[in-house]
Amino acid sequence: MHPDNALRLHHARAADLRARADAHRLAASARHPRELRTRLGRTLVEVGLRLAATPGTTVAH
Repeated sequence: MHPDNALRLHHARAADLRARADAHRLAASARHPRELRTRLGRTLVEVGLRLAATPGTTVAH
């Protein structure tokens, strides 16, 4: 392969990788509400487990 062609292919591939990285960063920054949802869910589970584990409560079967 001619060195000029290899260099052109290298630049094209590098530009494609940069564009993909930018798209990934944008997608990752859009996921912040999911983190809040996860934290809220875990907190609710923890509260539920604490309520279920309080002494003196009976569970009807």
